Amino acid sequence: MLNAPAFRPAPRVSYRHVDADVALSEAGTLAVFSFGAGAESSDDPRCLRVDLECFDAPAPLEIWQVDAAVDHGSEGALHWSAGAGWLFAALTLDEREHGGIRDTAAWAYRQLRDFIGRRNERHVLRIWNYLGAINRGEDDAERYKQFCDGRAAGAGDFFADGFPAATAIGHHAAEHRLQIYLLACDQPGQRVENPRQVSSWHYPRQYGRTSPGFARAMALPERDVLAISGTAAVVGHASAHRDDLDAQLEETLTNLEALLRHADMAAGFDTHSPLKAYVRHPADAPRVREFLRQRLPGVPVLQLHGDVCRSELLIELDGWRYA
Repeated sequence: MLNAPAFRPAPRVSYRHVDADVALSEAGTLAVFSFGAGAESSDDPRCLRVDLECFDAPAPLEIWQVDAAVDHGSEGALHWSAGAGWLFAALTLDEREHGGIRDTAAWAYRQLRDFIGRRNERHVLRIWNYLGAINRGEDDAERYKQFCDGRAAGAGDFFADGFPAATAIGHHAAEHRLQIYLLACDQPGQRVENPRQVSSWHYPRQYGRTSPGFARAMALPERDVLAISGTAAVVGHASAHRDDLDAQLEETLTNLEALLRHADMAAGFDTHSPLKAYVRHPADAPRVREFLRQRLPGVPVLQLHGDVCRSELLIELDGWRYA
């Protein structure tokens, strides 16, 4: 008789104004994220200072917690923690040591592939990629497209069973820094696509030699959370509403609601659904804050200074929708 799969409730994700040491001392803390150059840092492998500045001061911490003891460690540049069937892993790399963005991305994804391959938590469900000067360069020389080339080369058959949900955003820290972190599990999730959008792996050639492979969202194993990829004003495969912030925000919310419907989740977001808003132009941050306050009242939104992977897009949202 086969054993039933282990019960894997999703990690709890919250934004809180506490010291990192306090969060790390709490039972079940899987990961703690601070934001910006002046943010608190720690040598604990569970703690990552993200290279994105927050428009809110002081910035809260993002905290992931599970209902079990957590082990953690490091293998060279790779830091990890694990508990209750969940795994956090992160890399922060200097492109100057690996030959540029393409080769750094390839090296990073090879390291992640090899590490995950030795773990029970082999199902990568959600991944974040933050790189400097993401839109610099023309055509296939654009840094984001170079990153996509390297990611595919390094991943190999890592995502043979399907792509994870993902975000790729440009930071404004040192250009040569590449940050990647992920959430994996010993149980698979369910990929969710948006019927209003072309799946990323079917994008036409104009978006680069290598399609930016990611799922639009991922239902975690117990279907208790939808992990939502970076979502912007894209309809079909084309960017919509160039230079119109309000229209891009409206289109982005329409895409988020389409994802919820396609995942068989109730409409809307609530106080237990933390989101991130990546805002290209700092001058737009007050307008974005007010728009989201009106349209998503009570929803925790962390506003970060980040460049969307297409230069014409002004805003992107990602986050977690708890059932």
